[in-house]
Amino acid sequence: MSREGGVDPIRPRASLRTAVVWEVLRGALERRAKAADRPVLDVLDTGGGTGNFAVPVARLGHRVTVVDPSPDALFALERRAAEAGVTDRVTGVQGDTHGLLGTVPAGGYDVVLCHGVLEYVDYPGEELRNVAGTLRPDGALSLLAAGRGGAVLARALAGHFAEAQYALTDPDGRWGAGDSLPHRFTAEELTALVGDAGLRATAVHGVRVFSDLVPGVLVDTEPGALDALLRLELAAAEEPGFHAVATQLHVLAERG
Repeated sequence: MSREGGVDPIRPRASLRTAVVWEVLRGALERRAKAADRPVLDVLDTGGGTGNFAVPVARLGHRVTVVDPSPDALFALERRAAEAGVTDRVTGVQGDTHGLLGTVPAGGYDVVLCHGVLEYVDYPGEELRNVAGTLRPDGALSLLAAGRGGAVLARALAGHFAEAQYALTDPDGRWGAGDSLPHRFTAEELTALVGDAGLRATAVHGVRVFSDLVPGVLVDTEPGALDALLRLELAAAEEPGFHAVATQLHVLAERG
């Protein structure tokens, strides 16, 4: 894919990690802009870091506010936005989801991104309610979090069978004391959290169903392998049967 925000030819492996989410997010932005009859939306990216999604969204013409606790990440975001020529449409704010409603206005955004945040916070439900509180009445949420089943499969394929079983039964989806991730989720758990936050899940996608399991040398050296794997990821993302083994899960939700 060569469309803006899709596969990056310089970083093909990184592109596989974001392509599914970007396709869903871009569609959501287009629908929200059409419904609001406004070409420019106000977008909030919580935990947006260096702008992996914020900058491409700004390149589509939208105004993006990135809230992240890391000053270094926000500095990198500023540099990245400048390189992309979207400095006037990207604003970085230091903060986190715990104090989000004291950092940005409640009900101020058409679309909110919450990518790679819930797996690291102490109280995912509370943090997600804060995120939902920043949405306008007809706003949309893009939620991306680590999947429990993907971790189970990865540990088993690596020969760590006891850790795989631990992750399968642990309430937080962790594979043991050495696991650096505090939480992993099933699709059902994420949609329940979305509902508790006052939103309605409209779509669930599996992300990185295959790409984390395929040897890198195959993708990097086999002609056409990257495009074929990307097409497979996009096709499998919408199939509920693959959600249970995805490394990440993406939920698109709306208020009401």
